[in-house]
Amino acid sequence: MNNKTFLTLHGAIYLVFALALFFVPGLMWPMYGVELNDQYAYFLSQHTSIFLGGIAAVSLMLRDIAPSAVARRLFAALLVNNALGAIITVYAGVKGIFTGFGWSDPAFFTLLSVLSYLQLKKQ
Repeated sequence: MNNKTFLTLHGAIYLVFALALFFVPGLMWPMYGVELNDQYAYFLSQHTSIFLGGIAAVSLMLRDIAPSAVARRLFAALLVNNALGAIITVYAGVKGIFTGFGWSDPAFFTLLSVLSYLQLKKQ
């Protein structure tokens, strides 16, 4: 996959989750087995959207990056980000925090880690 396609897909996925966790956290989190029981839990979900939205912005704004040392560092950073996501969400699943649709997060982050790694190797 070329850089533009990968970064468009990566950015779009992060943008969808950023918007969902900001605007409809009460709908999203229960699918993962997480209960939002006060205003602070809602705020933390919206706060998380800052970082998801930021990753989306970086991915989408750098879609036209050509293979280079800078592109290599970008894909390495995305790989680290997605690998951390995989580790943390596997932990949430093992601890019983994520249930129901929660299995999808480790799968999602693992897939994005593999795709980030493959994109990094192309640079």
